[in-house]
Amino acid sequence: MTARLLDGVPIAEEILAGVRRDAAALTAAGRPPRLAALLIGHAASSEVYIRNQKKACEESGIGFELRALEATASEPEVLAAVRALNVEPGVTGIILHQPFPPHIDERRVREALNPARDVESMTPHNFGRLVMGQFEIAPSTASAALEIARREHPDMTGLEVTIVGHSEIVGKPLALLLLQTPRSSPTVTVCHISTRDLAFHTRRADLVFVAAGVPGLLQAGMVRPGATVIDIGINRVKGPDGKSRIVGDAAPDVVSVAGALTPVPGGVGPVTVAVLLRNTVRLAQGPARA
Repeated sequence: MTARLLDGVPIAEEILAGVRRDAAALTAAGRPPRLAALLIGHAASSEVYIRNQKKACEESGIGFELRALEATASEPEVLAAVRALNVEPGVTGIILHQPFPPHIDERRVREALNPARDVESMTPHNFGRLVMGQFEIAPSTASAALEIARREHPDMTGLEVTIVGHSEIVGKPLALLLLQTPRSSPTVTVCHISTRDLAFHTRRADLVFVAAGVPGLLQAGMVRPGATVIDIGINRVKGPDGKSRIVGDAAPDVVSVAGALTPVPGGVGPVTVAVLLRNTVRLAQGPARA
């Protein structure tokens, strides 16, 4: 068996077609959408994501602005940058790129973000709305992973789903999104890299999401034959030739067992960018959509 590769590019393009239409309407109405990204220090995965964001914004009629701070920036400096973006005219969405340097309190920075401009739905206010099922937008990467999975499994009623990774930007919101419908939700198991006998949980699953940030964590022997694997990991590693490349959390041999698999790059990544832009447009459309 060789897994069918789930190309994210056509799905992203389908989403972006709607984004371009809505962005043009907002611009014509004098309310052009604009995304502001805050980056502290340098992280390879963030820099790749930012480049893709900028390019997609330019192609979709959305303004883009990057605020980059040095890794040595103090927490008060970071908080001041967030508060400035909160009130800057014309900014409709703000994304805080992670990981933060160790000396920055991530939660304190999130708490400083204006919920009405929180394009990733990560402030306590917006995350609480996600818990309660009272939301219009959700974290982009989690939403993108689910967007792909639902095209493979339109009806997830009773499906066995395992999520590997319990971060607040992917694993936790993904679990909440999967559990939104009381009578037609899948059965969701959330694991992480310290889970005892991780393979026991992943081998039971019809659908596996892996987002732990560990290259090759999910191996062929840990996957049920024919299962769908959504690889959300983005890791930069050096190959035998010394050149760096981007790989996911699923080992290369998973393709020989899974029924369907998202490639890295080219799977969840393009859809994440598209969902981020869709969120930006929805925030620009006003409080009724935020």
